[in-house]
Amino acid sequence: GVEEVCLWDARAGRVVARRRERLGALVLAETPWAAPPDAVAGAMCDGVRLLGLTLSGAARRLAVRVDLLRAGGSDLPDFSDAGLQATLEDWLAPYLGGLRSAEDWRRFDPHPALAARLTPAQAAFVDREAPARFCTPLGREVTVDYDGGAPAIEVRLQEMFGLTRHPTVGRTPLRITLLSPGQAPVAVTTDLPGFWRGGYGDVRRDMRGRYPRHPWPEDPTQAQPTLRAKPRGT
Repeated sequence: GVEEVCLWDARAGRVVARRRERLGALVLAETPWAAPPDAVAGAMCDGVRLLGLTLSGAARRLAVRVDLLRAGGSDLPDFSDAGLQATLEDWLAPYLGGLRSAEDWRRFDPHPALAARLTPAQAAFVDREAPARFCTPLGREVTVDYDGGAPAIEVRLQEMFGLTRHPTVGRTPLRITLLSPGQAPVAVTTDLPGFWRGGYGDVRRDMRGRYPRHPWPEDPTQAQPTLRAKPRGT
């Protein structure tokens, strides 16, 4: 009889497709087979499971954003590593056209396939609740860093004056690195109101001498956010 096989060859690091003529357990002849695209994609998914679904860049950030919201109870697809591995045939296979090897996979960007798992309404929800950028009290947009697993931003301390509620992504507080006027980190907090009441006093004492032209109010919750220094001589 004749059998057609399309599978991932772990040793070769690629999809192989063969047509075999058999007599019982004996293979009489073996020739290359032009397997249909869905068979190749299925074998490639087996390969991806063995190679590892290591997301990076935009794909990794999207997965972390979605998982943060799922952890907070939102009804979204499972973008955890285990959830994505279990459903490769659903979301990844349709985007694997032409991929046949480990080298192809290393060059492949899974972000479009991952983004397509979200409905337009879900994508809008993620952009709203787990935004790629944080808008400061001055209206300036700061990129949120999701690469560490928890959302984080860096921002000048004076730009956060007047903010009395700590910003969150879903239910996760943003990890805020507060910077001096010289852009050096002076504090890291996930509780801005607590920082204003506590650690800010020490930072204020230290920074007033170093940056006397910048405002260091006793009560930062009542101050206006600013990136400006006072004019010289004032």
